[in-house]
Amino acid sequence: MTPFRLYILGCGSALPTLRHYASSQIVELRGKQFMIDCGEGTQMQVRRSKINFNKIQAVFISHIHGDHCFGLIGMISTFGLQGRKSPLHVYSPKELEQMLTSQISLFCPHLGFEVVFHAVNPDEQSIVYEDNSLTVETIPLEHRMPCCGYLFREKPTLPHIRRDMIDYLEIPISQINNIKRGADWTKEDGTVVPNSELVSPPDPSRSYAYCSDTRYIPTLHERLKGVDLLYHESTYGEDNLTRAETYYHSTARQAALVARDAGVGRLLLGHYSSRYQDENVLLNEAREVFKNTYLTDENAVFDI
Repeated sequence: MTPFRLYILGCGSALPTLRHYASSQIVELRGKQFMIDCGEGTQMQVRRSKINFNKIQAVFISHIHGDHCFGLIGMISTFGLQGRKSPLHVYSPKELEQMLTSQISLFCPHLGFEVVFHAVNPDEQSIVYEDNSLTVETIPLEHRMPCCGYLFREKPTLPHIRRDMIDYLEIPISQINNIKRGADWTKEDGTVVPNSELVSPPDPSRSYAYCSDTRYIPTLHERLKGVDLLYHESTYGEDNLTRAETYYHSTARQAALVARDAGVGRLLLGHYSSRYQDENVLLNEAREVFKNTYLTDENAVFDI
């Protein structure tokens, strides 16, 4: 199965600490890398993770709070110093465009590559990126400003060739792709070997959902049905429920409710408040509702 991985670069919230960096992640699929959010210090974390800067094709920003985008101009500057030539695509609520354009003009006037801005509508769920291997769609969230998550869906792959049948029937290599796409095989005596005997089922398509800053949305699970891996902000524990409601954040237990109701495979917690010196209190609260829950941490890698 082709690797589909999630790299955690930062999982803290707005107040910087010595334990956690601000929000940022890398999604990797079939050799392509996509960044989600780019808080302060992200490019240092990219180096620590030994991720190749030049493989990052696009950055998806959830909302315009500093802990989710202050690292973007610094990373763009570094790309320029490294001699990057390929375009960098930035997907974000429209409010970022003017600020980013001004920063590039001021700090990177001779940038050797194009930064292509794509305004997304955080109020609707729609596909904003698509290539031959995956789609990325927005997930409307509810925060103190326009905010959305992102859902990465792998496109269905072709069936696997049964090597034993290919060898037995002496089918030429030139016909393998046709068979993967559904063709039967006709033997020299005219006997037709059905495609079902020549292939085995494809690997199931995988999906990852990133739910950034948001208050608890009782209906959010309807947009996330069957997702393999869900990251849902869990800034607070139940001891700070009132604070979570005031600042439009979620508790770990509320994140687990979304995961349970959506029937996801695994839940990742993150965006921890600096109030917690030990996030296991959040993990324990979530696991009371949804057992298959895990903490994120800097430099952790999760296979999807």
